[in-house]
Amino acid sequence: MRGLFLYFCRIKTNKMLQLVFSDAQYWENFLPLTYTRPVADMRVGILTFRERWEKLLNKKESFFITEEYLHAKYAQPKSGEALVIVPNFLPSEGVLNQIKNLKIGEALVYENEIIASRISSLEGFSLAHIENTIDIEESLVFFKRPWDLFSYNDKAIRFDFDLVTKGRKSQPIPPTTFVKGNKEDVFIEEGVDIDFSFLNTKDGPVYIGKNAKIMENVSIKGPVAICDHVLVKFGTQISGASTFGPHCKICGEAGDVVMFGYSSKAHGGYLGNSVIGEWCNMGAGTNASNLKNNYSLIKMWSYKDQNYIDTHLQFCGTIMGDHGKTAINTRLNSGTVVGVAANIFKPEFPPHLVNNFSWGGNEEDPKFFLEKAYETAKVMMARRNITLTEADKSILKYIYENF
Repeated sequence: MRGLFLYFCRIKTNKMLQLVFSDAQYWENFLPLTYTRPVADMRVGILTFRERWEKLLNKKESFFITEEYLHAKYAQPKSGEALVIVPNFLPSEGVLNQIKNLKIGEALVYENEIIASRISSLEGFSLAHIENTIDIEESLVFFKRPWDLFSYNDKAIRFDFDLVTKGRKSQPIPPTTFVKGNKEDVFIEEGVDIDFSFLNTKDGPVYIGKNAKIMENVSIKGPVAICDHVLVKFGTQISGASTFGPHCKICGEAGDVVMFGYSSKAHGGYLGNSVIGEWCNMGAGTNASNLKNNYSLIKMWSYKDQNYIDTHLQFCGTIMGDHGKTAINTRLNSGTVVGVAANIFKPEFPPHLVNNFSWGGNEEDPKFFLEKAYETAKVMMARRNITLTEADKSILKYIYENF
């Protein structure tokens, strides 16, 4: 599956316009984060791409053109009329209106790529059915590689803050919580527990989601998104356009970090300029370098290119796929990529690429037994009252056997 929108669907017709996300161009670019999800299910800012587009387009559900093995968890589109979007960008108001006003057979083109198209039917569709293309002349915030998620997270947080809080009123800021900057740039959802902490909005807003708990002596320098049910532990320092997705735990020092959700860095240590998937755990004292000793630009492994490529960044830390784990006092080099369900516990630095299901972290180390990986995932997920489903297991099995 690599041709844009070249898709055939045999499911019975749905006459309602459906919102469909295409992985055709960018799925490989975002590995290992997308081994376990479509591009649209990645989080940046406050929301996932899917959540953002559903909100922008007033849709309650959406569908995915993605890898076949992900169909077990992510709904395929029905045949019939569809608005097909490449999801990994932030639309301007003008481009959003263009998308909303697309007619059947029209498509929007950005940098020679179709990024949105309205079509009469997915069944038997090909590019020949596009009758009119419209070039987008303005510059968009477009996410093309994993490190773009933290590099452009400042813009994403601001975009989502306006989208999520528009026309709404924040819960009161407790009198014991000090705010440096504009208090209107703090938005607190219902059920938040925050006392004796310090919020700085001079460089960007601070969003705190439902039932989040911010413990004492925490310092947060915006723009920062603390999503629903996140726990921020005593003395944590957060800065630089950071996002912590639902049910994450965070402690120590973090800056320019995106954690998708359900992951834990619950003890001291530094994490910077990094993207962490779901169901990851970083042991106490884990430190991830984001800067080389010689201050040179950092290269990072690209699964698509099967080589290390230049990120053009001086600051770049760790990209970690779902279910990744580090032991206590783990040290990660700048530009490290950690695969799905990898376990790092050796005393030395692991290589810059840690394989999927690695048991140890080094290239020569054996694979983690699949049944043991299921068992670990099941126990960790149960701690958040989430069940490891057969669909989850089938996806992990496919990754284990094929990647």
